[in-house]
Amino acid sequence: MSETPLPQGPSLDEDAPPVLIQGGMGVAVSGWRLARAVAGTGQLGVVSGTALDAVLARRLQRGDPGGHLRRALACFPVPEVAGRVLGRYFVPGGTAKDEPFRPVPRLGLRHAQARDELTVVANFAEVFLAKEGHDRPIGVNYLEKIQMATPAALYGAMLAGVDYVLMGAGIPAEIPRLLDDLAAHRPGRVSVTVAGADGGHEAVFDPRGAGWGDPAAMGPLPRPRLLAIVSSHVLAAYLARTPATRPDGFVVESPSAGGHSAPPRGRMRLDEAGDPVYGPRDEVDTAKVAALGLPFWLAGGYGTPEGLARARAAGAAGVQVGSAFALCRESGLEPGLRRRLLREAAAGGLEVRNDPHASPAGFPFKVASVPGTLSDAAVYDARPRLCDLGYLRTPYERPGGRVGYRCPAEPVEAYVRKGRPAEEAEGRRCLCNGLLAAVGLGQRRQDGYEEPPLLTLGQDLGFLEGLPSDHSAADVVDLVLGG
Repeated sequence: MSETPLPQGPSLDEDAPPVLIQGGMGVAVSGWRLARAVAGTGQLGVVSGTALDAVLARRLQRGDPGGHLRRALACFPVPEVAGRVLGRYFVPGGTAKDEPFRPVPRLGLRHAQARDELTVVANFAEVFLAKEGHDRPIGVNYLEKIQMATPAALYGAMLAGVDYVLMGAGIPAEIPRLLDDLAAHRPGRVSVTVAGADGGHEAVFDPRGAGWGDPAAMGPLPRPRLLAIVSSHVLAAYLARTPATRPDGFVVESPSAGGHSAPPRGRMRLDEAGDPVYGPRDEVDTAKVAALGLPFWLAGGYGTPEGLARARAAGAAGVQVGSAFALCRESGLEPGLRRRLLREAAAGGLEVRNDPHASPAGFPFKVASVPGTLSDAAVYDARPRLCDLGYLRTPYERPGGRVGYRCPAEPVEAYVRKGRPAEEAEGRRCLCNGLLAAVGLGQRRQDGYEEPPLLTLGQDLGFLEGLPSDHSAADVVDLVLGG
């Protein structure tokens, strides 16, 4: 049975930009339920596209409560592919609580049909469910850093009719061409940075390959709009300089926004708490962004009516809001963790650090300090170091020209053997496992060890003063838009 149709309310004009964008928060915090709820208010709901292959596989192994994923997969345009994914991962009634999740294929440069099938199907299902029962726009958010997943993930989202693609954590200069190619069912490719190599490496997905049916029979796919997530007017100007790299707009994030943030420009300096110090060089000149002639939204501390007013006064089309939605009832956060964050924030006891060392990606990352999670030094020290998901692994050229993969969150001795200094691994958290655990999909190892969660929020929590104690997505929209 499908989800209840959304109530009829204000709808986005197809050509008018939204005022409020619900931020894409991974892993699976911004799931299809949250994006669909925001779309029901007439604003832009966004699903996170990060690690959706693992999310789909683990939810199917849990038995797919409610049958939502199976309903989506029944509508996948190549039934044979959806059938193979179901056959590999679906467990009727769900696995036993003490049984580990079956692993999914890790990202790599070599073609792997099973990996591509799972990635395409997972992204299709998430967007399909977010769009089900209404005709309002839905977006999907990706990290440019996870380059090897991008072509297949985007194709799956486009098969489901995604309307917007938002991409940050890098420079998405090749994404406009990729969208054009995938819309025409041509092979999609992006350059992949391989440390120590002179270039020439690509991630490629070919919709015309064996097992994908006849793309010509589907006709061209609608091309979604691209919003590049940037932290400087310089990067925005770089992307806007030519049609080949120009997005359809920008989301301009301040350093206080949740998740990853850009490092300060120039030499890294830390304050007394160990957070990066940002200065005048890191401030975005919104007048220069506005002069580019593309719509833009401001993010990071704008989740209030006053924040929206400041953004509009700066020439922005509106704002992107993340943390307020991360803490709402439709959020994908594990309910107990979500309520705990709300209680601690309401009591004024929640600290959110911009940790320069936590993320294997090398960007500063906001970590909510909550005892019992990976922010807790005792929990971090007790966790066996391993990298078994590998979304943030870096490809590197090995002697002889072969490509290997390394991650500063893997065992230190393994990282050193791969040519990097041990100090680069100090303090690194396994974001992949920790963020999956935060949405109730943490791995349980064969020896009984359960992966602890890692929680991230923005550093400006002032929006909570205007919200009910257990708020909904609609409450957030009402707050920001002034009721």
